[in-house]
Amino acid sequence: MASKAPSLLDFKNPAIRTLHFTWIAFFLTFVVWFNMAGVLSKMIEQFDWLSKSNVKALLVTNVALTIPARIIVGGLIDKHGPRRIFAGLMVLMLIPGLTFAFGNDLTQLVLSRLVLGAIGAGFVIGIKMTANWFTPKYIGRAEGFYAGWGNFGSAAAAAMVPFVAVNLLGGDWRWSLAITSIVAAIYGVVYFMIVTDYPEGYGPSTKQKKGGPMPVSSYKDLIQYIIWELPLYGALGLVAFILHKQLIHGEHMISWVAVVGIWLGLVLVYVLDVIRILKANLLRLKAGVPEEEKFPFSSVGALNSTYFANFGAELAIVSMLPMFFYEVFSGLLYNDGSQVMTLTLAGAVAGSFAFMNLVARPLGGLLSDKMGSRRKTMLFYMAGITLGFFLMALIARYGAIGADGEVNLIPRFNTMGWLIISVVITMFASFFVQGAEGATFAMIPSIKKEMTGRIAGMAGAYGNVGAVTYLFLYNFMDDKTFLYMLSGGAFISLVYCFFMLDDPKDAFVDKF
Repeated sequence: MASKAPSLLDFKNPAIRTLHFTWIAFFLTFVVWFNMAGVLSKMIEQFDWLSKSNVKALLVTNVALTIPARIIVGGLIDKHGPRRIFAGLMVLMLIPGLTFAFGNDLTQLVLSRLVLGAIGAGFVIGIKMTANWFTPKYIGRAEGFYAGWGNFGSAAAAAMVPFVAVNLLGGDWRWSLAITSIVAAIYGVVYFMIVTDYPEGYGPSTKQKKGGPMPVSSYKDLIQYIIWELPLYGALGLVAFILHKQLIHGEHMISWVAVVGIWLGLVLVYVLDVIRILKANLLRLKAGVPEEEKFPFSSVGALNSTYFANFGAELAIVSMLPMFFYEVFSGLLYNDGSQVMTLTLAGAVAGSFAFMNLVARPLGGLLSDKMGSRRKTMLFYMAGITLGFFLMALIARYGAIGADGEVNLIPRFNTMGWLIISVVITMFASFFVQGAEGATFAMIPSIKKEMTGRIAGMAGAYGNVGAVTYLFLYNFMDDKTFLYMLSGGAFISLVYCFFMLDDPKDAFVDKF
């Protein structure tokens, strides 16, 4: 291939066409995944049985099954190719999408949303497709563009779904939700017809068609693999506990007996998973792994930690950011006595966090290509996240204790200038969070290309593990402490990467 960087506007280039077709598919899956955010208030108004507490359960279930879905899909795309799996996922998710849109009781809403969370696995599929079409030299910018524009689907859903419901459908939020799933399913069929898994003449080798557990390179890596599998099941157990805490007419959504049953089931599945991993690797390790097939699993674990700390933090922070700004700056007034920080303005500030995806994530991939060391790029971004969340925690200070016995948060300086600085700080943190996401997936295809799906599936799942973990811990702390915790999580990942992350071999070659 030519050394000149491909242009995003060169639609004659089949790789560029495939990139655009793929980010659109990813964009639509994220629109469906987050389509309920903008109409939750309408749902609460219409359903007298739906409480704000129940809504929290829906938000948790929305990210729960994405964890195993990304792992399963990661293996399927390594075996069957991303084209079939992406198209199939978009079409199949029409069923839970319509079931949720026209649901009439909480059980139906929770179960359909739980299944619909699997559509979040679409991200992993596109990572594999993009890796198939771009050489290591340009993979960072390609993956960054794909992820940045696709991930913007969450912000687009928050704006488009209520707009369509109010302005085009006379307030019918049900059909507004349904349309997103219908459009995604139609595009799934189109995607299947217009893309191929590989450039012409670069089909997969026999070893690239294998699915199942990842083949590791040493007994040390095998132990790491087994340990890194455990939190994936732990997060699902945490979701079960969160659902148990939800009350419907004074009754727990699921009983304590059901929670224990789910936990025992997860333990059994984890044991079976470990057996599969051991069965796939022990004989191979005993026979000796050829040098050309070896790769450092420590790098996989390190990137799991980065996605936990960046995408997990993003999913968690966007749910609390509007209220944080609204409450902290509620005492900032104009000369006429009206509030500066309205709910609309607070929502706009929170929306800007997601909007940064359009620039920050592609830039993260580009810097990973340009800096000459993907490891150093990753460390740079994780350090930036650590600093960014720490500075966000400094936006507010503790005020007086309120009537509810909880301490109030007030701005460090109650001035318009400090509000502007606070928004800049938030954008600074967002820049590094989303840039780190781009840098993470710029690095994944270079670790072991034929296992890109499985590695991306595991790292992607850890983003949801981070979201579930952070949102659970958020219930036990104030917003300021929560931001310190996000900073601490990024710092732990930074230290882990410093010792465990290796620069991949041939990470910048211009050939497949």
